[in-house]
Amino acid sequence: MPTPLPAFTHHAFAAQPALHCTVRHDGHCLTVTQRERQMARFALDQDALHLLEGDADALVPTSMAALDAVFAHGPARALRPRLEARDAGRQLASLGVLDDAGVAHASQLWQRPELYLAPSPGPYPLQYAMTDGKRHPRRPPKPAGVVYARHIPWLGQTLTLRAAELERDLPLLHRWMNDPDVAYFWNEEGDEARHRAYLQGLIDDRHMLPLIAAFDDTPFGYFEVYWAKENRIAPFYDAQDHDRGWHVLIGEPAFRGKQFLTAWFPAIQHYQFLDDPRTQRIVGEPRADHVRQIANLDKAGFSKIKEFDFPHKRAMLVMLLRERFFGDHLLLPAPPAA
Repeated sequence: MPTPLPAFTHHAFAAQPALHCTVRHDGHCLTVTQRERQMARFALDQDALHLLEGDADALVPTSMAALDAVFAHGPARALRPRLEARDAGRQLASLGVLDDAGVAHASQLWQRPELYLAPSPGPYPLQYAMTDGKRHPRRPPKPAGVVYARHIPWLGQTLTLRAAELERDLPLLHRWMNDPDVAYFWNEEGDEARHRAYLQGLIDDRHMLPLIAAFDDTPFGYFEVYWAKENRIAPFYDAQDHDRGWHVLIGEPAFRGKQFLTAWFPAIQHYQFLDDPRTQRIVGEPRADHVRQIANLDKAGFSKIKEFDFPHKRAMLVMLLRERFFGDHLLLPAPPAA
């Protein structure tokens, strides 16, 4: 690492209550604590993370937490952990955190779901079903509560995605949908009864997942994540079984700045890739004349595929590959040019 990391506090495993821990860097050492108990201390040099002391039974999660913190707060994208514990090294290698040479890469660590997702039974078994004449994999039951959480270094806050609940979230959705800036692109303004039926329909639809996004428990946006094979977009391209897509609105004007965009925009892609490792592509269909959104998608790694016509709008088909998202380190903003 060319320059020392500044002091910071980082939260790892933020969506996993049993693993949630805090990583503090004082300018010299990294200390990992869990419920105020010190679990491990590490020293950091240019290309290695050295274990100074630690609970042998917790070295795997504490090492992952330390690596997550270093990658989040500094420019390094590869680091060699020096653990002096062969079992921990073997376990990290079996998880894909370490490569064959014993080096940890951000592109691999960021694909470990337990660091960012709520506890999950894993990928849903593959079985096919038919819906409205469309053959697709049977989708898992809807999750409840927080599904994704990640500490955002430049905000000092934790971003969460939570499954929407009808009674809890209807007032928010109703207010947001009637915001003129939102209504211009969503065309869903109306009374509360309309929005009740809208949200209930999505909650009941197995291929859709409505989410509420928040920073430190302050809701600011609404996301819809969908499986593309059953969606209205499917007839317009060769949809694969586990392709996913999304819609988004930022309801609170105070959260529409760039510093927030660089947090939530890659986070929604990150969640979709982690939720099922079989998802290789994420698609979108913004309005073809929504120049700012398409420019943001371009910066986020999406490729512009083609324009096409929905009944209600002229759309641009965009696509993000899993390999590009992780390989190009798109989870975090690019560091400023030297």
